[in-house]
Amino acid sequence: MVLVTPDPPGPLAAGGPARLDVAGAESTVACYLALLGARTAWVGAVGADPLGDLVRDRIAGYGVDVSGVSVRADAPTGVFFKNPGAAGTTVHYYRAGSAASRLGPRELPEARVVHLSGITPALSASCAALVDSVLAVPGPVRSFDVNYRPGLWPVARAAPVLAALADRADVVFVGLDEAGTLWGCASPAEVRALLPSPATVVVKDAAVGAYAGGVFVPAPAVDVVEPVGAGDAFAAGYLAGLLADAPEAERLALGHRVAGSALRIAGDVPPPGTPLPEGAR
Repeated sequence: MVLVTPDPPGPLAAGGPARLDVAGAESTVACYLALLGARTAWVGAVGADPLGDLVRDRIAGYGVDVSGVSVRADAPTGVFFKNPGAAGTTVHYYRAGSAASRLGPRELPEARVVHLSGITPALSASCAALVDSVLAVPGPVRSFDVNYRPGLWPVARAAPVLAALADRADVVFVGLDEAGTLWGCASPAEVRALLPSPATVVVKDAAVGAYAGGVFVPAPAVDVVEPVGAGDAFAAGYLAGLLADAPEAERLALGHRVAGSALRIAGDVPPPGTPLPEGAR
């Protein structure tokens, strides 16, 4: 989607200048992985409009392969707005009927890792079928970020669907707060008990740290500019460590460092060509 952010950060209701960026869970992961030196591709859909051109061109600018992105003349590119305020940042989506919401099962390029998010199955029945079909493909490591969005579906409907999808993945990312909201889990051990099938369940506890496979790595202190997108950056860092066959503690530590890159900026990903902070590679 296209992301609109007040610049400088402030409430949308105040008006004033804004910046157009590109963001979205899976594409953000792909862009950070490309910055970390991985070969990545993003499969999605945009409208046949200038915003769709912006999305494809910006993501390609990070070195991400966008040849699997379809352009639809019958649906627009989705847009969302960040609304920074004293009580935190809220996000407002305008993507009903978007080109991406009309995605369905399709053939994907060969890859070592395929990353999915729990946002996608909430967009439409065809998007839910897409996620179901990808999780059924043997071979690649199937990565799934729960990424619960209450604005898309209520807990009663989302909780069983997201638990079932997550339990079919190989690597799962979930925040301890969202696990509590969805499933009433109060600890990483309870999350792991709920999701016994994945090889790895990464439980993120905000500024406290992250847990996986009996390993805990604390989160470094960061001066936060804006938090949205940090979870996807963490997933990218962790997956970069996985691709490098790094030990669990190093994967978690790299996830924290890349998340710190997102926390220090108003957008979700720094501009193409921007070096990540020292220690993020």
